[in-house]
This record gives sequence, C-alpha cells and structure tokens, in this order.
Amino acid sequence: MKNSIIIIFLLSIFFIQAQNDQKIAFGPYIQQMSTKDATLCWSTIEGESTITFPKGKTDTIRSYKQHKIHLANLKPNTKYAYDVLNDGSDEGKGILTTFPDKSIPFNFVAIGDSRSRHDVHAKIVKKIQEKNPRFVINSGDLVGNGLSIKDWEAFFKVNKEFMKNTPYYPVLGNHEKDSPYYYDFFDLPNNERYYYFTVGDALFIVLDSEGLRTTVPAYVKGDKQDQFWYDSGIEYLKTQKIWLENVLNLNKDAGFIFVFQHLPLYSVKKSRVEESKMARKFWGDIFFRHGVQVFLNGHDHHYHHAIDNGVHFITAAGAGAPLYKVDAPQPETVNYKEIEHFINVEVNKDTAVLHVIDIDGNEFDTIEIKRRNTK
Repeated sequence: MKNSIIIIFLLSIFFIQAQNDQKIAFGPYIQQMSTKDATLCWSTIEGESTITFPKGKTDTIRSYKQHKIHLANLKPNTKYAYDVLNDGSDEGKGILTTFPDKSIPFNFVAIGDSRSRHDVHAKIVKKIQEKNPRFVINSGDLVGNGLSIKDWEAFFKVNKEFMKNTPYYPVLGNHEKDSPYYYDFFDLPNNERYYYFTVGDALFIVLDSEGLRTTVPAYVKGDKQDQFWYDSGIEYLKTQKIWLENVLNLNKDAGFIFVFQHLPLYSVKKSRVEESKMARKFWGDIFFRHGVQVFLNGHDHHYHHAIDNGVHFITAAGAGAPLYKVDAPQPETVNYKEIEHFINVEVNKDTAVLHVIDIDGNEFDTIEIKRRNTK
C-alpha cells in the first residue's frame, strides 16, 4: 500500500511537470481589447488522432486545449507587458496597449480573404506590422476550410509574432463553415457572430453575412437550391438587422462608423452581381439613414471601391486568396484593381484617411472621409 502511494505521488509529479513543460502551440494573442479590459488567449497541444484513407494513406490530426485570461482594471491608452507562462522564456511574452478613452488619432488595418497562398499572407502581415496598427479586422475567409485544423495551424503560424502585440478581430466568411474552431480560438464581444466595439470617436460593427444557413440537401434540385439556401437563413438575418438598427441608434453620436461583413453589397464579379443585389435589397437604406461612412467586405478577391449616397463600399480581399478578374464594373464603381493589398486607416479628429497599399508597400488608392456631423 505504501509503495502504491509513492508511485501515485511520483506519477502526479511527473504529470504536473509535463504540463509545465508543454509549449504554446498558438499564441499568445490579444482579444476583446477595450479602455480598461483585455483578453489573452493561447492554445496548447492536447492530443493527436489519426485517420486512414481508403488507399492506405494515414494523416495525423492534432487536438488543442484553449486557455484564456481576462484582464481588468487596466488604464486607458497604456502599454502593458505580459507573460502568460511566466517561466523565464520569451514564448509567452507580448505587449498590449489599451484603447484610448478620448478621441485621439489612431490607425487600424483592414484585410480580407487570407485563406490560402500562405507566402502571400505572410508578406502582407509583414507590411502591416510596419504600420503598427492598434488592431486588425479581417473581413472573413481567414482560412481555406474552417473545419480543417491544419488550416488554422497555418493561419496562426503566419500571424504568431504579429498577434502577440496586436488585437485581431475576425469576421465570419463562407470558408469558416461556422466551425467550432472559430469560436474556440477567438474570444469576441456580444454573441461572437456579429458584434461591435468602439475606439475613441469611432464605432466598428461586424456583421455575419453567412448566418445559420445549412448545406442544401441532395433532394433539392435546380433553381430551388438558391431559394432553399436563402430561406434557411432569412430569419437569422432579420434578427441581426433589428440588432444593427438598435446599435446604430444607440451610437448615433459616433464621429466615424465602419461596418464589416464578408459578402459585398456591390460586386464587380459577373457571377456574383445578382447575389450582391439581393444583399442590398435585404439591408435597404439602413446604412444611408444612419450616416455610415465606410462598408468594408471581402469575398471577391480583388480591390473595389464604389460610392452610393455618400457611403463608401469597399471590397478589400487581397490578403492571400487567388485573385479574381473584374468583369462587371457597376455604375457606382469608382476604382478597382486585381492586386494583393491591405488598407491602413488613419482616424483623426475631423477626418479618416484610408490608405490602400499593395503587397510591395505601394499606396495605389487613397480615400478621405469626414467626421459625421453629430456636434
């Protein structure tokens, strides 16, 4: 009995030591930044599984355990050094800077469709780091297949050093496939599917254009497929529209309003023009009525800038996915380019300037918007 107790004790020590020696797989990275709060996330390897394909090929798939620390009572616009491991190594270290509680100048970066061509994605991230943004918003299709853990492994590998110090806000795209991995890895405001946050005088709203739509069954044929897909998610989108109206009313004094979703409202890809028209019909005049200045989306892998009733509708989907041809410019189109790119947005007291920058660091479009007249 005594020997058994000793063995159990030694095994317990070994298990605790193994846990302490476990390396971080993803992260650490910053989520839910505010003026006084922040969340730190990281993942460790929990186990491995194998799958054998019909021809005998075997693949190893890792599972991960998620860790989160919620920080409170921080000071606004203040830089903090953190260490989630506190073991003397640099692996768990990073820098976070809380958002300001006043309307001071800051910059953020918008990108979209980083899902493939990881070498392109890595070059884009390197150029973004040079801008030292307060945060990044990715307008969807972060990965090629949200249900593939290997795609998430590639995503976090590219962003490892960057996300240690810069909050990262994702948007649900069709390639995320409403995956549980998405909700495990990210810690987002509100219901995580659609949410908003503020920085100084600016309001940022993230919408979910994919919704709860399901796979179209095999027995739904021909023209009925599109209608089935639309009808399966319409009630969810209606609920989201009510939420959006309330958020815009609640934040009517915001000086700048940026809205993000994955699907474009103005597509210049011929095969998607009708879909974008349907999206515009659904949202109606909500963005015009509330004086939204910028609507940013992904999905169409190129750059496109349209203006309608004073609202700038911008497709910025050049962070890694293969580029698409522009074959259907619209009456609202003012500029487009088939190029890898990101947008560095400088928000000042009275204006916000969108610098559209290619993968080599060259600025090829500049858009200036004025503060909303709320005073």
